[in-house]
Amino acid sequence: QVQLVESGGGLVQPGGSLRLSCVASGFTFDDYAVGWFRQAPGKEREGISCISKSDGGTYYSGSIKGRFTMSRDNAKNTVYLQMNSLKPEDTAVYYCAADHQTRTVVFGTTPYWGQGTQVTVSS
Repeated sequence: QVQLVESGGGLVQPGGSLRLSCVASGFTFDDYAVGWFRQAPGKEREGISCISKSDGGTYYSGSIKGRFTMSRDNAKNTVYLQMNSLKPEDTAVYYCAADHQTRTVVFGTTPYWGQGTQVTVSS
C-alpha cells in the first residue's frame, strides 16, 4: 500500500535551516505528484509546496516562497524540502502527501499522507 514517511524535523534557531525528507513506497513514485503541507497548533492545515510527476515543476505558497525549495529524487523515491531562513511562524508539523492526480495533492484531498515531522523554530 502507499506509504509516506517524513523525517528531518527538529528544533532550530530563527534564521537556521533544515531539510525534510519524505520517502515513499508502495507505488510507482515517478507517476505521482507530491506536496508538502504544514499545520501549526490551533491553525488549519496549509499547503506550502507541490512538485509535479512529469517535469518536476514546483509550486510554492507565498508564505515560504524564496526560502523553501522542494525537489524530488525518483531513483530514491524521495522528495525533499530544503528550508532556509526559518522563522518562528514556520513552527508546525510538516506532512507530505502524494497522489496520481496532481489536483488532489494541490487541494489536499488525497488520501495518501505521511505521519508528519515536527519543526520548531525558536531561540
